[in-house]
Amino acid sequence: MSRAVLSIGANMGDTVAALQAVRDHFGERVVAASAIHATPPWGPVAQDDFDNAVLVVESADATPRDWLEEGFACERAADRTRELRWGPRTLDVDVVSVTVDGSVVVDDDPDLTLPHPRAHLRAFVLIPWLDADPRATLWTEAGERAVADLAAALPADERAGVRRRDVEGWTVVREGDR
Repeated sequence: MSRAVLSIGANMGDTVAALQAVRDHFGERVVAASAIHATPPWGPVAQDDFDNAVLVVESADATPRDWLEEGFACERAADRTRELRWGPRTLDVDVVSVTVDGSVVVDDDPDLTLPHPRAHLRAFVLIPWLDADPRATLWTEAGERAVADLAAALPADERAGVRRRDVEGWTVVREGDR
């Protein structure tokens, strides 16, 4: 069994529709989904806030590369371009973490570093992830850590900048609800 945590976000165009398209793409494989959260942009580029969410997806046989390729397919469908690092985008799908048969995949492949090397620093990943799975853990260089502890260690202003949105038609599914 393969399980992936996907951080999805957009700040151009119809952001909710872009996030919903990702959720629809993964369909029945979505086992948990956070609420949509409005979040300030991360990085040095001035731009509009993002809408972000986290999906937890499962498949009997998907590889980490499969999850990455499916994310890229969703980005292409949303006309994502990669012109400016950390710039505005119609859709971003990041593979945050993958487990295969219950074991965390740790890989330093430059095309797909797992777990995502900066996930533990990003409130826009950690807070929605907790919304989807309050007992989530993330492998870090210091070992496996509770996502709740990682989020609590972030500066208060970064945590406060992640604002939950109630979006009509978007259903939150918490781990274990299905």
